[in-house]
Amino acid sequence: MLLEVCVEDSAGLAAAIAGGADRIELCSALAVGGLTPSAGLMALAAQAPIPAYAMIRPRAGSFVYSADELAVMKADIDAIRQAGLPGVVLGASLPDGRLNRDMLGALVAHAKGLGKTLHRAFDLVPDVEEAVELAISLGFERILTSGCAKTAVEGIAVLEQAITIAAGRISIMPGSGVNLGTIDALWPRLAIGEVHASCSIAEAEPDERLLAFGFSAPATRRTDAATVRTLKAHFA
Repeated sequence: MLLEVCVEDSAGLAAAIAGGADRIELCSALAVGGLTPSAGLMALAAQAPIPAYAMIRPRAGSFVYSADELAVMKADIDAIRQAGLPGVVLGASLPDGRLNRDMLGALVAHAKGLGKTLHRAFDLVPDVEEAVELAISLGFERILTSGCAKTAVEGIAVLEQAITIAAGRISIMPGSGVNLGTIDALWPRLAIGEVHASCSIAEAEPDERLLAFGFSAPATRRTDAATVRTLKAHFA
C-alpha cells in the first residue's frame, strides 16, 4: 500500500520522509484543504528522496476559477516544473459542481510530462460516473476523494462505486479522515493501492504574544513522523 502524506512546511516534509511516507502532497494552508506551496518549499521538496506532487490551487473557497486564475495556475505549473518536482495536484469545477472539462483540459495540457492527481473538487460532483470517466479521458493518474462525503469512511459507498467504475483504469485514492482509527474500515474492504493522510497531531500555541497579535491560531496540526511510521506499518 502506498502512503501519500500531505504537508505544508519544511518540518512536515522532514517528518513525512522520516516516518517512511511513499509520496508527498506538497501544499500550503492545509487548514483550508491545501493551496499552492511556495517556490522555496517546492525547491526543498525537489531534493527529497521520495516524489512530491505540488498542489495547484490559487486560493481558498470554490474550485470555480476565472481566466486570470487559470493563468496563475499555469504559471504555478511552470514553477513546479522548473523546481524539478514530478507531479501536480489540481482540479476545477463548473458552478453546478461538475468538473470543468475545458479548464482541466487546458491545465492538463500545460502540465504535459508531469504526473497528475485530480483533487477533491471531485467530491462536489453530482454524477460520479461522469466525473471518473472525464478524469480517465484527460489522463489523470489518480483521483483523491473522500467519496463525496466529509470523510472517506462516511463516503465508503461512493468510493466503492468509483472503484467499480474505474475498473483499474485510474487509481481511486481515499483521503480525508484517514488515520489509524479509521483505516480498518477502508482497507482491505476497498480495492485500493494507495491512501492519502495528514498523519498529523494537534499542538497548542504556547506563546500568548503570537495569539494576541493574531500571528498564530490557538492550536495547529503538525505532521508527526511516528504517526506516519505507524500507519505505514499497518499495511505491512
